[in-house]
Amino acid sequence: MDMNGREQYLETLRGEYRRGSKRQKTRLLNEAQKRTRLNRKVLIRKLSHPSAVKRQRGPARGAMYGADVVRELVRLWVMFDCPCGQRLAPALRQEVDRLRKSREVQCSDGIGAKLKRISPKTIDRLLAGERKTRQLRKNRNPAVHPLLYQKIPVKVASEWDTRQVGNLQADYVEHCGRSNGGDYIHTVSLADIASGWWEGEPIPARTQKATQEAIERIRQRIPFPIREIHPDNDGGLINELLWSYCKQKGIRMSRSRPYQKNDNAWVEQRNWTHVRKMVGYQRYDTMPELLVLRELYE
Repeated sequence: MDMNGREQYLETLRGEYRRGSKRQKTRLLNEAQKRTRLNRKVLIRKLSHPSAVKRQRGPARGAMYGADVVRELVRLWVMFDCPCGQRLAPALRQEVDRLRKSREVQCSDGIGAKLKRISPKTIDRLLAGERKTRQLRKNRNPAVHPLLYQKIPVKVASEWDTRQVGNLQADYVEHCGRSNGGDYIHTVSLADIASGWWEGEPIPARTQKATQEAIERIRQRIPFPIREIHPDNDGGLINELLWSYCKQKGIRMSRSRPYQKNDNAWVEQRNWTHVRKMVGYQRYDTMPELLVLRELYE
C-alpha cells in the first residue's frame, strides 16, 4: 500500500474510530496496523484527529517591479557605487526626485514612485543576478580577536588633534608585483598627522614579529616621541604582540573603521607619494632588495 492509498484508507476509518467504543477502537487499530504496517501510536494520532486540509492558493500575484523598474534600479545602483539594499533604499527615497529633475535619470512618474518605495530586501533580490554577473567581491570577515579589538578604540579622521606631534598612522605597502604567492617584501609605512613626517621600514614578510621590530627601528630614529599608533584592522598590525609592545613603551593604540580607507588618509597618501612613486609596483622578495629599500628609506 503506497502513501496515498494508506491516507485514503485511514480517512475511511477515521469517522468510525472516533465514534466507536473502546472495543471497536481496538479492533480497528489491529486491522489498520495489519494493513498499513504503521506504529500503533502513529495510527492512534492519525485516527484521533481530523486530517489537515490543504489551504487553497489563490491566483498568483503579478510582478510589482517589472523589467523597466529593474533596468533603472541597476543604473542607479551602479551610480551609487553598488551598495547593498540597506544603503541603497534610503538613498533612492532621497535622491530619485533630484536625479529626475536634473535629467540624470529619465523615467516615468510611475517608475519613480516604485523606485522610492522599494524595500531593501526586494532590492537585494532584484539585483542578485546583476551581482553574480559582475562577480563583485564580497567583504569578508577577517579572523579577528574580538576581545583585543574591543580594547582598541575606533578613531575617525575628525577626532585627531592636528597640532599634536607624535600621532602616527600605520599601514602596509605590498611589493608582490603581479602575484601575491609566497613571501615577499612589505613596507611598514608610518605618517605623522600633525607634521606630515613619514618613515618606512621594509620587512621580509608580513609577520607580527617583523612588524614589531620594524616599528622599534623607526622609533629609535624618529626625531620625536611616538604618542599613538593608528593602524587599520589588519591582523599584522593589531595583535597581542604589538599591543603588549605599545603598553610597554607607553604608546596608545587606536584603529580605523573596517573598509574605511579615509580614516587612514594621511598614511594612504604617503603610501603613494613616498613608496609607490619611488619604488613602483615590481615584486621584491630577496635580501639584497630589502637592504636597498632600507637604505633608500633611511
